[in-house]
Amino acid sequence: MSDIEYFTIAGTILIVAEVAGLLLTFDVVMRPRSSSQGTVAWLVALIAMPIITIPLYILFGRTQFHGYAEALRDKESQLGEHWTEWYSRMNNLAAEPQENLDVIEKVVRSLTKIPFTSGNKVELLLDGEATYSSMLDAIARAESYIYVQFYIVRDDASGQSLRDALIEKARTGVRVHFLYDEIGSIKLPESFFDPMRKESMEVSGFKTTQGRRNRFQINFRNHRKLLVVDGKTGFIGGHNLGDEYLKYRDTHMRIEGPAAQHIQLTFLKDWFWATGQIPQSNTSAELTETNDQAVAIINTGPADTNKNCSILFTTLVDMARQRLWITSPYFVPDDIMVRALQAAALRGVDVRIILPDKADQRFVELASFTYYADMTNCGVRLFRYRDRFMHQKVILVDDSLAGIGTVNLDNRSIYLNFEATGLVADDDFVSNVEAMLVADLDQSEEVHPARFDGKPLRFRVAARVARLASPLL
Repeated sequence: MSDIEYFTIAGTILIVAEVAGLLLTFDVVMRPRSSSQGTVAWLVALIAMPIITIPLYILFGRTQFHGYAEALRDKESQLGEHWTEWYSRMNNLAAEPQENLDVIEKVVRSLTKIPFTSGNKVELLLDGEATYSSMLDAIARAESYIYVQFYIVRDDASGQSLRDALIEKARTGVRVHFLYDEIGSIKLPESFFDPMRKESMEVSGFKTTQGRRNRFQINFRNHRKLLVVDGKTGFIGGHNLGDEYLKYRDTHMRIEGPAAQHIQLTFLKDWFWATGQIPQSNTSAELTETNDQAVAIINTGPADTNKNCSILFTTLVDMARQRLWITSPYFVPDDIMVRALQAAALRGVDVRIILPDKADQRFVELASFTYYADMTNCGVRLFRYRDRFMHQKVILVDDSLAGIGTVNLDNRSIYLNFEATGLVADDDFVSNVEAMLVADLDQSEEVHPARFDGKPLRFRVAARVARLASPLL
């Protein structure tokens, strides 16, 4: 091939790519996005680097997950009175309204159709050993069925230990359903599931590429980490299933009572999307009250009609009057969350955000550095946890409410992932969470703006580029 032919072909490819990029900008403008930042970032990238950006846009460009909500609505209409009765019984167990929580109570009911329920017993689980031990205990007590869901599953000692415990119960006649995210567990060999399937256990990936309109999208993940036993005991929190989570600083909750069935509903919806089936469970059984702790479970994700996760967390920030303490391993908030946090600090709220000092994702860490001045200039106090990698997702609002779940303060969790959060309105539990976070703060170093400003120019440039690209993550 001559040089002229080579340059002709290359020029043609560039022109076609540029035209295709320009055509896709129309799709970018017309498609609803989490923020104008995301729209602008895609527009610039498609025009400036179409050859690179076009395949990325095809794979990562959508923000709405199609088919999930519609399929569930059809299924619930088929089940009719069964689910209507269950929702009614959950609403009959509504916790007594608390004057200082009236706003979040209304938001929770609007988002989920289910209020804070009374009659729950909640146990705070610190770190992997306590969490896995409690899960194995609950599995050993199972009588009828077990539902398990993780974003990341490892074929290591921790993963095999929980798998073997499930197999042991399956041999006694307990039904086991195991759901995982294919992208989060992409390194998991199929052989991990062979012993489970031999015992007739049901195993499935979440299948985010299922459906014609989702076929080429790998932008959506099911980030939930749940376990439910007999509809009576439920787990929710930050732990995935793997040995590294024994080393991380992380937090989970064990819930006994009506809220466990709300966690169960979360699993049933995800399982139905993945398999088209609703497992037989005891949703028709009496909802047993075990204590007096008020709990709400809020599921959020890209199939929501509204931006439910953003609505939930900005409401929690806005309602704080004395204290707002947050932990997140990834801190790349959008403009809405930035303004909410700034406003809270400016009205005198003690806003503290604990971040990991040892990050596991360099690109996200670079972007987070650029928010230091935005936060500290308004009175938000940032801390970097130094003992080990911190993976917990916790929020503490005043002396009245604590939340533990799977949501990170970044674009992916707020807008693109399927997530779950448990909110607990109970004085004793809130005190336990406060004590936990005080201990975490003792292991942390407070951050000052100079930490970023004093970095070399190449570092600051890289951080700014990472922040510009953060809506695309």
